[in-house]
Amino acid sequence: MAEFSVTVSTGEAIGAGTWNKIAVSLVGTRGETPPLRLDHPGKEFSAGAVEDFQVASPQDVGPLLLLRVHKAPLLLPAPVGPVARDAWFCRWFQLTPPQGAPLRFPCYQWLEGPGARAKVPWADDHPILQQQRQDELKARQDSYHWKTYSPGWPHCLDEKSVKDLDLNIKYSVMKNSCFYLKVSSAITELKLKGLLDRKGPWKSLNEMKRMFNFRKTPAAEYTLEHWQEDTFFASQFLNGLNPVLIRRCGHLPENFPVTDDMVAPVLGPGTSLQAELERGSLFLVDHGILCGVRTNLINGKPQFSAAPMTLLYQSPGGGPLLPLAIQLSQTPGPASPIFLPSDNKWDWLLAKTWVRNAEFSVHEAVTHLLHAHLLPEVFTMATLRQLPHCHPLFKLLIPHTRYTLHINTLARELLIAPGQVVDRSTGIGIGGFSELIQRNMEQLNYSVLCLPEDIQARGVKDIPNYYYRDDGLKIWGAVESFVSEIINIYYPSDASVCEDGELQAWVWEIFSEGFLGRESSGMPFSLETREALVQYVTMVIFNCSAKHYAVSAGQFDSCVWMPNLPASMQLPPPTSKGQTRPEGFLATLPPVNATCDIIVALWLLSKEPGDQRPLGTYPEEHFTEEAPQQSIATFQSRLTQISKEIRERNQELALPYTYLDPPLIENSVSI
Repeated sequence: MAEFSVTVSTGEAIGAGTWNKIAVSLVGTRGETPPLRLDHPGKEFSAGAVEDFQVASPQDVGPLLLLRVHKAPLLLPAPVGPVARDAWFCRWFQLTPPQGAPLRFPCYQWLEGPGARAKVPWADDHPILQQQRQDELKARQDSYHWKTYSPGWPHCLDEKSVKDLDLNIKYSVMKNSCFYLKVSSAITELKLKGLLDRKGPWKSLNEMKRMFNFRKTPAAEYTLEHWQEDTFFASQFLNGLNPVLIRRCGHLPENFPVTDDMVAPVLGPGTSLQAELERGSLFLVDHGILCGVRTNLINGKPQFSAAPMTLLYQSPGGGPLLPLAIQLSQTPGPASPIFLPSDNKWDWLLAKTWVRNAEFSVHEAVTHLLHAHLLPEVFTMATLRQLPHCHPLFKLLIPHTRYTLHINTLARELLIAPGQVVDRSTGIGIGGFSELIQRNMEQLNYSVLCLPEDIQARGVKDIPNYYYRDDGLKIWGAVESFVSEIINIYYPSDASVCEDGELQAWVWEIFSEGFLGRESSGMPFSLETREALVQYVTMVIFNCSAKHYAVSAGQFDSCVWMPNLPASMQLPPPTSKGQTRPEGFLATLPPVNATCDIIVALWLLSKEPGDQRPLGTYPEEHFTEEAPQQSIATFQSRLTQISKEIRERNQELALPYTYLDPPLIENSVSI
């Protein structure tokens, strides 16, 4: 009979402890012990506890393969309240044999089978271990089901399939409380100001400052001061909330007939459009995806949309990016004039505001909802369904899936459902959002999700003052180096990648459920080399962390001064010049109640409601081996250096770019 020491760590969250009886079985190559009760006087397994137990194995089970955990209710009734359900969040087990080093079994689950060392499938060559992997995946696949939320969208979690005791997808009590407290406090404040229920138009731009005073940030104050300036308008395509559309213009589109005479006041003498095209100094932002999109009713009144094209000019010597021309439709002609900086002040301001409205629609439906929420949900679901806990990719990826299923479920209930925010207060409504997602899904390419390839494809690798690109490429490089180290630890060759059936099933499920099996997307449906695997995993982590933060954190800063980012437009786009007046500009903007509705939502979605885990922070030690732990430490050091460089640069900027500063980036899509 051999004596073993067992140390058990229970999570610290409210409700993490259990009143149940806990026992363990030692499973080895020669057999399995009966359940060995973990028990000593008093209550065990309280929240935050780390407890030591002694157990005696009645038999020699041989080299240890796994630790099986048994959980059963006490004979006495459990207390009422949150512990009545008696889910137990186990952080880890540690088993110390009579002779030899301790064995750590990470769990970090609401009592699912813990894994130990990271192992690819062929490393678990014993039938018991192979069966354990299969059973675990079968249980997860039975719990996490796919569903179609809307035709043409990536598939998502069917929340009805999740078992009652499986709390992995849910916010912590603290995060959930902060989330709803923020909502209620914002709504109460705007009701007391008499704004949230007022359906009429704003009386003046000055009156809108009452909304601006709702919450202030340095970036929001800068926006209020500079929103009418051409340089600020153009800079938002580089460093605003949607910095992914601008691309170098190699030739003018046939449906955008800009002439030299039109742009001469900005270009100056001695040059021409053709000369600037050849020099590579012209850039285009095309919101053509909005062409013909259905529009919404707000307060019973029809709203309007435009599909603008914006031509921009990079002034010489690293000077500011400037707008040259705006056309508000994809069809040129007398009813679709090209607006210019030399036009009447209000004509030009209204044209720029229509572009900003298009930015709102494309950003919220495509860049934010589709790319930064729905696709990370696909990555999360496939990880849970196809990779067992002991798989090195599960251990690598699971921190980057935290709370993603929960926030997306909330979004489907509170934002994009009938009668909710998108339906109530955006110019294109749920129907328009759905159309944009369907359209983008038909053209979405793998390279768009890989930042270096996307920068190259858009021809913006050398445009000055593009901080999203600069900071993003540094973070991509740090993630890529980290992932490469982890992959090389567990995959000795390209052949080992091909032979990992669990990995290939994970990739296939993302392709089939997320990209709906569309081969033209370029999305891999299998991976054959370590290099391809490194790029793929880097893409997943980057989009689940840095990319999401970059396109999410600036929403409130951009929108709280509503004319900079109107969610709807109440009058149609102008069809001639010289007609816009201040009162007409004001009448085009969203009504008071819709403005407040959107700003509350975007304030909530821009700020983490507590319980934050910055990029590179891994308090749950899924990897127990020294090599991956060293890689994590190196990754964290790289992120610290990147943050230092960003903050030094920002000290010289009138408007600091903070949306890719590593300590601010959440590890996962959690808000």
